[in-house]
Amino acid sequence: MKAQRPLGTVAGLVVERLRYGGVAQLVPKLVAGGLVLWGILYVLVIADPVPELGGGNWRTTNFGSALDDPAAFINTVLDGVTFAGLLFIVASGFSLIFGLMRVVNMAHGAFYLLGGYVAYEVQQRMTGSGFGLQSGEVSTLEWVVPWLVAMACIGLFGLAVQQLLLRWNQGQDLRQALITIAVSVIVADQVIAHFPRTVPAGTQQFGGNAVTITWPGWTNNFVDVHVAGVSYSLARFVMLALGVAVGIVLWLWLHRTKTGMVIRAGVDDRQMTSAIGINIQVTFAIAFLVGSALAAFGAVVGGSQSSIAQGQDGQWLLFSLVVVIIGGMGSLAGAAVGSILYGLVFSFAVAYLPTTGDNCCTQYSVVLTFVLMALVLAFRPQGLFGRAS
Repeated sequence: MKAQRPLGTVAGLVVERLRYGGVAQLVPKLVAGGLVLWGILYVLVIADPVPELGGGNWRTTNFGSALDDPAAFINTVLDGVTFAGLLFIVASGFSLIFGLMRVVNMAHGAFYLLGGYVAYEVQQRMTGSGFGLQSGEVSTLEWVVPWLVAMACIGLFGLAVQQLLLRWNQGQDLRQALITIAVSVIVADQVIAHFPRTVPAGTQQFGGNAVTITWPGWTNNFVDVHVAGVSYSLARFVMLALGVAVGIVLWLWLHRTKTGMVIRAGVDDRQMTSAIGINIQVTFAIAFLVGSALAAFGAVVGGSQSSIAQGQDGQWLLFSLVVVIIGGMGSLAGAAVGSILYGLVFSFAVAYLPTTGDNCCTQYSVVLTFVLMALVLAFRPQGLFGRAS
């Protein structure tokens, strides 16, 4: 029998793990916990503000610690949470296709890119303003109609890809990956060849030029959050609200409708679902359409916040992959938690990584997002909310 450890003591747990061969499991957990604790303490109390004359040391950041500049800390938290809303919109569509349907759709980022340009062109033609719209020049209808058109176009395009190319390769992950990579390359090339179609007068058109979808005028305001004197962009709060709305609608669809229940049943046991007379192909086609349309919706929201440009297809595919891997395949709650963790780590890394006064080191923020993924997979290989196969 195992010797009884002293109950209720951390030391007893450590002794037991060391005594019975748990060193290989205990040490990585202690290291990971130490890294997380160090990161929290660094942001809260250790980091130093940038010196006025430049230079700096390993503690020098853009704002200093949360104690030095609480307003910057609150802004960074809000940046991370609102960015998570956008991440969730895009990644939830990928999670629906890849996580639930087990379809390796490497063209999800290309759907995002194409949907953004389609929405941009529709908005330009509705407003008739050509280029460089200001938010005050755009009504709510002139923002809603473009994203509805983009969702419809990309949803139908995704459905065509699924029916013509992927339906016949169900369960063959390598073939699906190769097919959708080919689709992604073709779409990206066609975007460069044909978009944007609306360019400033007197300028030369270059394929894949960065374009911005304009928010409606009423979002061009700031909201007082009544903490540390911070006023924050209403448009980014709208972005977060849209992400929450998408999550609620998807949860209700998957858990409270017949179609959603069939999708989940078909994923768990496709043969049994088909045996009881349910046309699983129709159900999966609907799910693929919805997942593709969500990529376009995310492109409209993301393109309204920053811009749409060539190369973002690979970036958003990577974002979606990381979110789904962190949260766990097939879990909507996992996609939400993964989006929040990713958004916060990304935002805090940009703001609080050491810098020498000229922001030379903030590119390492990308590295920290992969550190997050590695830490999660080290202890939960199936993701935070994923089920063990």
